[in-house]
Amino acid sequence: MKAKYFTLALFLLSSVTQVIAQNAILSQPMGSLKLLNIGNGKPRNIVFILADDHRYDALGFLKTQDFIETPNLDRMAREGAYLPNAFVNNSLCSPSRASILTGLYSHKHTVVDNEHKVPANLIFFPQYLQQIGYQTAMVGKWHAGNDGDQPQRGFTYWVSFKGQGSYLPEKNGLNVNGKHVPQKGYITDELTDYALNFLSHRQKDKPFMLYLAHKGVHADFIPAERDKGRAQKFEFKPPYTMNPKNVEGAPMWVQNQRNSWHGVDFPYHSTLDIGAYYKRYAETLYSVDASVGKVMDYLKKEGLLESTLIIYMGDNGFQFGEHGLIDKRTAYEASMRVPMLAYCPELIKPGTVVKEVVANIDIAPTLLDAAGLKAPQYMDGMSYLPLLEGKKPATWRTGFLYEYYWERSFPQTPTMHALRNDQYKYIHYYGIWDTDELYDLQADPMETKNLIRNSKYATVVKSMNQQLFKALDDSQGMYLPLHTDVGGQSNFRSKKGPAEAKFPAYLIKDK
Repeated sequence: MKAKYFTLALFLLSSVTQVIAQNAILSQPMGSLKLLNIGNGKPRNIVFILADDHRYDALGFLKTQDFIETPNLDRMAREGAYLPNAFVNNSLCSPSRASILTGLYSHKHTVVDNEHKVPANLIFFPQYLQQIGYQTAMVGKWHAGNDGDQPQRGFTYWVSFKGQGSYLPEKNGLNVNGKHVPQKGYITDELTDYALNFLSHRQKDKPFMLYLAHKGVHADFIPAERDKGRAQKFEFKPPYTMNPKNVEGAPMWVQNQRNSWHGVDFPYHSTLDIGAYYKRYAETLYSVDASVGKVMDYLKKEGLLESTLIIYMGDNGFQFGEHGLIDKRTAYEASMRVPMLAYCPELIKPGTVVKEVVANIDIAPTLLDAAGLKAPQYMDGMSYLPLLEGKKPATWRTGFLYEYYWERSFPQTPTMHALRNDQYKYIHYYGIWDTDELYDLQADPMETKNLIRNSKYATVVKSMNQQLFKALDDSQGMYLPLHTDVGGQSNFRSKKGPAEAKFPAYLIKDK
């Protein structure tokens, strides 16, 4: 009996020790919100604008599709900075947003799906800003885990909605500072109005941080009435890898996903036309771009445009046929890359292009830096403010870690980890009987030829495998975050769609 109680005591002690250890890597000692002040001047005003599912090349000035028009975002790039190598650590709404708020990899903050609550021990970067007198506002889509629409820590002004919200008016659609009120208009316009309301009623003797998170351009895309039909006259240019004949060595799971909820042959279990779908996306994006213009116009009117740091990004990418897939989650470029722009004439020279790899985990350290604060050591990200100012830091990352964890709701996409550097991308899958992937991004930017079994690249594969696991080990990522089952499954295939992929020849042997 004593042995039984002793074993139980050891188990409880081990559990408590694990919790304490996890808390220790997620916050400063004793949960302190005091940071070292490194600023020489006044804390800078900040506007952070986050779009949903905005893919990296859906910017007018890149001219990838004729129907993409983003004049205000183009202006940010022209008069500020364009960061073409911006990525997310996990291409899914809640994990990415939690990384933005915390500066942590998703395996560290443990928000690895859209269904479970955010751990109460996580510290959001606006909490640090509040400690030095910032007025902080969250306006828009929260969705950093399934936490409803209630005001969250770190924000003095709050406007949000449950889950994905609605593009069109709803009776009790918005939570404004803890009170439910009707959503009266188109969501992008209404959120912009609330953002301007916060700015116009701020205390002018205190710095502010506005976090404006649009629902746009999340599916199902519904453009503002004024924008409907604008893109229809243009032709959709299908991505090269939408045709399976143009891809060599694709994993079986990717071939099979073509005929699934997230595949071009059975998209959302329907006969959806991908080209028409992308055009509707573009029309929905027009209002997000217009919102950026309205915020900039207000700041100019108030004499704040020169000094305010504005950062725009997407929370993850979005595939419109790349590798025969739609939506996100994968480690392919169209999924893990995001648009990122920065504007602040006092800091950034017009036409600045930052070629270094930056990421969602860098947002918190960068905004803290703009406020004159040194980011806490536990954060995984780094401030890229010096890069915006044209300075070259002594050290910067040479590779970037990507991760995605299998979701029961969408079982067609497996757990994966990837390492991407300037030349190669190595993708490593967990728990499936299939092949990994290696791409030479300089020779093959569209990721058409999987080199994983090419003997010429054996040394590269071995080296990147070692680097990947070192990156995970160094960041306490050598485990799989698990959650209870929630919701149903979108796991059907079309009877009329392509058949299951065959095992490749190299996996077939005679007795």
